[in-house]
Amino acid sequence: MHIQEGLHKNICKPIFQSFFTNSLHIIYAHETDIFYNNPKIYQGDGIVIKQQLYDIIKNGQIKTVFQPIISLRDGSILGHEALSRVACECDISNPEVLFEAAVLHECIVELESLCRIKAFEAAFKFLKPPYNKKLFINVNPNIVYDKEFRSGFTREHLERYNIKPSNIIFEITERNCITDFKAFISTIEHYKSQNYEIAIDDAGAGYSGLNLISDIHPHYIKLDMKLVRNVNADSLKYALIKCMVELARITNIRIIAEGIETEQELSTLIHLGVHYGQGYYIQKPNESIIEIRNDLLNLIYEENRKKNHIYGYQLSDIYVENITVAAETVSPLMHVETIYNMLKEDENKLGYCVVENDFPVGIITRDKLIMQLSGRYGFTLNQSKPAYVLMDKNFLSVDCRTPINVVSSLAMSRQNESLYDFVVVTKNEKYFGITTVKDLLRKATEVEIEIAKQKNPLSGLPGNVMIEYQLSQCISKNDKYCVAYIDIDNFKPYNDKYGFENGDKIILLLANILKDNFSENEFIGHIGGDDFVVILNRNCESGYFDNIIEQFNTQVLEYYNEEDVLNGYIISKNRQGLKEKFSIITVTVVFLNSSEERFSSIFDISKELANRKKLEKSKRKSRFIASC
Repeated sequence: MHIQEGLHKNICKPIFQSFFTNSLHIIYAHETDIFYNNPKIYQGDGIVIKQQLYDIIKNGQIKTVFQPIISLRDGSILGHEALSRVACECDISNPEVLFEAAVLHECIVELESLCRIKAFEAAFKFLKPPYNKKLFINVNPNIVYDKEFRSGFTREHLERYNIKPSNIIFEITERNCITDFKAFISTIEHYKSQNYEIAIDDAGAGYSGLNLISDIHPHYIKLDMKLVRNVNADSLKYALIKCMVELARITNIRIIAEGIETEQELSTLIHLGVHYGQGYYIQKPNESIIEIRNDLLNLIYEENRKKNHIYGYQLSDIYVENITVAAETVSPLMHVETIYNMLKEDENKLGYCVVENDFPVGIITRDKLIMQLSGRYGFTLNQSKPAYVLMDKNFLSVDCRTPINVVSSLAMSRQNESLYDFVVVTKNEKYFGITTVKDLLRKATEVEIEIAKQKNPLSGLPGNVMIEYQLSQCISKNDKYCVAYIDIDNFKPYNDKYGFENGDKIILLLANILKDNFSENEFIGHIGGDDFVVILNRNCESGYFDNIIEQFNTQVLEYYNEEDVLNGYIISKNRQGLKEKFSIITVTVVFLNSSEERFSSIFDISKELANRKKLEKSKRKSRFIASC
C-alpha cells in the first residue's frame, strides 16, 4: 500500500496551494472545509488528466532545470536546486497541478522517483563530474520513509551518477503536514547519519516552523520568499530575518534567502548577514548551468566591503558612503508640476536632489512641496515654475568619506523644520547620492551593537570574530606582520585560591599593560579567559615583548598576600584534586613573523602558535611540582 492510500483513510484530506517549487506542498483541514484549486483535475476531464499523468510517468516526460544558490559573502556557488518541469504538451504542465494530480491518483511516489532520477541524470550530464556542489532536492516529508524512496538514495544508486551523499540536500517544507512525526524524525536521523543534509524550506510561511527546526536541527533554513520580498522597506520583515540570522549563528545553521528579485533586497540581506541567496535577480532556473554574471559578483563584493567596515574600533571608522543610495535627481529647470506628479507615482519617495552639471544645488522634499502647493491658489501659482524657484538651497551636504557619527550629529543639529530632510552626499564635490536620518540612526545602532558583541565584556578588547578577521586580512594582503600569543601561567590555581573577582583583576592588569604598550593603530585582541593576541604590521625581533613580560611579572605581585610573595608560590589543588605548590603567576609570550614562512590559513597560524606556546611552557615548567 502506498503512503498516499493511508492518507485517504484519515479524517483529514489534502488541500493544495500553489508555491514556487516542484515539491508537493500539503496542508490539512477537516472534511467539511475541503475545496480544490484545480476542479478540472477532479471533475469532467479528470479521466484525461489521469491518463496524461500516467503517460508522463511511463514515458519519463520530466526534465530538470537548475537554479543556483550562491554565497552572499563572495558570490561563489553553494549548489543548485533541482526543479522539475513537464517535458511535453498537456493539461498538467504546471508543476503544482502535476503534483496535485499525482496525490489524487495515488502515484506521488512514482512521480517523485522519476523527478529525482531526472535530477541526478541532469546533474551528471550538465555539472562537471564529479559533482562537488550541493544538489537541493525537494521532498514530500510523507514519503521519506517509503521503501521506494529509500531505495533511490543508496550509495550504489548515487555512485552511478558520481554524486556523494554529502552533496545531497533534502528540502522539507514546513507547510506540509507530517502524518507520522515519530517515523519522520527517525528517518531524518537515519539520512543525516548517512551524511545527507537537511534543509527546512519556506521557513516563515507556516506556523509550526520553529518546532520543526527544533526537532530535526537542519543544516540549512530556507527563508520563504514572502518574508524576503521588500525586506529593504519592511522593518518587521527586517527584524524577523535578523532574528533568524542570530538563531543560525548560535546553532551553526546556514540561512538561505529564497526569491530575491531586486538589488535592494540583495543588499539588505547581505548587510543582515544572511549566508546564501537564491532568486530571479541572481539567476532564473535553466536547463544549462550558467556562470554567475560579473556585475552581480561586483555588487556582492562591494556590499560586503561596506559591511566589513564594522570591524573598526569605533563608529567613526564607518563612512557615510556605506549607506548612500544613488537616488534619482531632477534638473533646476524641471517644472514643479512634473516633480509633483513623480512624487505622486512613488509614495515612498522622500523628494529629489536638484543637480546642475553634476553638482547639487538644492533639494525638494515631499512635505515641503506639498505645503508650497497647498492653499487656495498654491498649485495654480506654482505648477509651471521651474524647480530652482521652490527648491531649498540651505540643505545639508557632506562628503562621502565623512564618518556616519559626524553626519548624524550634523543632521540632528538642524532646525526643526529640516530635521528629517534627507542628506545629500558628494564625492569630489559632485553629487554621489543621498542618505536619510532613519538610515543613519539604524546603521549607527547596528554598528554599535555589532562592535559591542565582538568585544570581550571584561576587557573591552576585540573578541574572536575580530581576531579572525584581522588574521585573514594579514594572510590575504601578503604584507609584513607579526602575531603574538600571550598567556598567563598558573592562572587557574590563583583563581581557585583568591577567587574569580581577583582573577578578573589579573586579566585586566594584562589587558591594560598591552594597551599601554601598543598604539591605537595596532591590534590587541582578547581570545577569552587569560589568552590574548597582538597583531602588528611589521616583523619583530627576539626579545621584543620582554618589556611587557617584565611589567606584568612585577605588577602582578601586588595581587598576592605578603606570605605568598615571600614563599614565591601558593598551595592549591591540581586537576586531580591533590594539593600542590604553584609558582607565582607569570606571563608567556610567543610570536611568529610573516618572514618565517607563508601561512595559508588562520588554522595554520593558530596551530603554529599553540606548538610554540607548548614548547615555551615546557622550558619554564614550575619547579614547585612536589605534592604537599
